[in-house]
Amino acid sequence: MGFAKYASLGLRRWFACEWIIIAHMNDSRERLVNPLPQAEDRLDQALRPRLLADLIGQERVKENLAILIAAARRRGEPLDHVLFYGPPGLGKTTLAHILANEMGVNIKVTSGPAIERPGDLAAILTNLRAGDVLFIDEVHRLGRVIEEVLYPAMEDFALDIVIGKGPSARSIRLKLPRFTVIGATTRLALVTAPLRARFGAVYRLDFYDQTAMQEIVSRAASVLAVKVESEGVEEIARRGRGTPRVALRLLRRVRDYAEVRAGGIITREVARQALDLLDVDELGLDDIDRRVLRTIIENYRGGPVGLSTIAASISEEPDTVMDVVEPYLLQLGFLERTPQGRMATERAYEHLGIASQNSNEQEQPKLF
Repeated sequence: MGFAKYASLGLRRWFACEWIIIAHMNDSRERLVNPLPQAEDRLDQALRPRLLADLIGQERVKENLAILIAAARRRGEPLDHVLFYGPPGLGKTTLAHILANEMGVNIKVTSGPAIERPGDLAAILTNLRAGDVLFIDEVHRLGRVIEEVLYPAMEDFALDIVIGKGPSARSIRLKLPRFTVIGATTRLALVTAPLRARFGAVYRLDFYDQTAMQEIVSRAASVLAVKVESEGVEEIARRGRGTPRVALRLLRRVRDYAEVRAGGIITREVARQALDLLDVDELGLDDIDRRVLRTIIENYRGGPVGLSTIAASISEEPDTVMDVVEPYLLQLGFLERTPQGRMATERAYEHLGIASQNSNEQEQPKLF
């Protein structure tokens, strides 16, 4: 075997290793219950409600938005700037489109990381028409220089441009039509105080309750023409982690299973078998969720333990654990955040079938 053949074999092995590493890095992103958007979620566009009346759940936010829309219509003005925050997958982008539809205006969609230079933001702002909506996802990731350009645009509807360099440089202020900025963030604490102060309305989106989740799954099943019994809807909704995006993803996977192995009809037993096969338990926890809990309980005696230590133990990024895994565990009461670190609760021990230290201490006989 010549040198070229050895080199070719080594190159192929190197590429194979690279693909394994990349696949491992993408494992958390491709989790079935990951609330962050994935490529297949683009199919959900037709399932999104277009009007506020069609939105299921988030009743308090809906009531406040209805008042905001009605007041703006009466005055004949654009909506005030709105900021939505909360865990991913709860409908922040959907609400932005609903507000634009209710006001009968166009919406321009972008994200904080996509706006790299002030010129990028200037190009977007100068193409807006009166009343249009500019939706900025991940608004907490806007650069500080970009924010400085955005402040006068949101407050005075003006764009300050510097022409030239050095002593001959001069500033020109361009008037912009009145428009609405809608921001969305999963981490409100990272939104700078000056930017947050320029949003006239700030709303938090919470996880959906079981009733709302069942309505969402039932509506999606009717739109997708999926044959599903009410017990099957209940089973999928219960394992949807209170997140519509996750529930719709589970519905598609259960539909596939039903078509192949159950004649296309989703019953409670079919949904249970499909989701058990996908390693999603009765509360919607998957392998990574259980690994986080087991790491805290088995390796660190229930905590407290630091976020970085947990992330390193399960080979994940700390931001992934904090933004994607922890919110639902906190919602279930399986996890506590303390100044010293994360702690597993009694509920987590019970769910995993592990005897807690408290119960062990009670079972030990007293010597005195």
